[in-house]
Amino acid sequence: MISRVGYLSLHSSPLLQPGSGDAGGMNVYIRELSRAMAEHGVDVDVFTRRTDEATPEVIEVMPGFRVVHVEAGPRRPIPIRDLPRLVGEFAEATLRRIDEQGQSFDLIHSHYWLSGWAGVLLKEKLGVPLANSFHTLGRVKDLTRHPDDGPEGAIRTLTEEEVIARSDCVVASTPFEFEDLLEHYAADPARLCTSPPGIDHSVFKPGDKGDARRRSGIGDSPTILFAGRIQPLKGVDTAIAALDRVATAAPAQLIIIGGPSGTGGDAEVARLQELASELSLEDRVHFIPPLRRDQLVTFYQAADVVIVPSRSETFGLVAAEAQSCGVPVIAAQVGGLPYIIEHETSGLLVSGHDPADYAAAIERVLNNPGLAQRLRTGAIEHSQRFSWDATVARFLELYDGITGGG
Repeated sequence: MISRVGYLSLHSSPLLQPGSGDAGGMNVYIRELSRAMAEHGVDVDVFTRRTDEATPEVIEVMPGFRVVHVEAGPRRPIPIRDLPRLVGEFAEATLRRIDEQGQSFDLIHSHYWLSGWAGVLLKEKLGVPLANSFHTLGRVKDLTRHPDDGPEGAIRTLTEEEVIARSDCVVASTPFEFEDLLEHYAADPARLCTSPPGIDHSVFKPGDKGDARRRSGIGDSPTILFAGRIQPLKGVDTAIAALDRVATAAPAQLIIIGGPSGTGGDAEVARLQELASELSLEDRVHFIPPLRRDQLVTFYQAADVVIVPSRSETFGLVAAEAQSCGVPVIAAQVGGLPYIIEHETSGLLVSGHDPADYAAAIERVLNNPGLAQRLRTGAIEHSQRFSWDATVARFLELYDGITGGG
């Protein structure tokens, strides 16, 4: 019976605001999974790198769920590209912390390739099983990367291969990620398992659109919403170019909720603003900083459609949350998005990255009230597949399998 697990999230704390920097869907995933585990009686410590002076060493989020800030490198944010040199220091500091506290864990579960590297080191020292969730895969990202994005590099892909080989279980969020691990990494299928993330349906739920529009202040224009980190991978330029081609009775607007991510994030925001200006869309493209989830849900409820034009997306938490709010999603047919969205039932999937194809899909929804209503109903029904209770039940089954408790 699993009673205590250690989660590793070296590069980003689950307590950070998603939507900017390195904080995104993975942060939400770890936070909500840890919360749900604690509610089911499993103690969780999340070990993450300390990035500022003011953060306490330990934050108890709730009984049974703590975030431990480990000293590894300077107490400031560091670009992901510079973090590999700190993996060993992070692993050693985590081990010291565990030893000083006299702690024991049934297993370690690492998140992302950097944490997976640290997880392999901890597995050897602690003598406990290791589960790993990559959340994104370097080789898959390289296959569809934006021309402005550089390749992921050999250090990442070679590390991913090593983590896959030495983990007791590699957790894929969708069957599509499972297949990617087989095809691009020749992973042993006996060591792979699938467990989709959940949705907090108590927060992300349908609401009155008129009231949501008043509270969000976005007005009455047909509204397309993008939410997420702003980086080339997310395809925000495709959304802006698509808006330029959308023909509706009243001019549509695009709301972009998120902040710059990665070393080129600020340059990407500037490029997107310049693109909007070049297309004379300054008055119809609105940038909003990242929002808390209780604020974000209001914008979901106010939107007519949510757009997810990513070039790579392992799961697509924004798409899942939007559907739970009853919003049709128009998304790229990549990664896990076809698992999240049921084409023509809960949203529309678009092949490729041609803005004209996205514009055509948006017009179908905005100009066809019958279709929009059918997709809204389908989105709510489809979203019921995803819950944190189901995710926890699946993880406890997987954990028992690798610890011998099942």
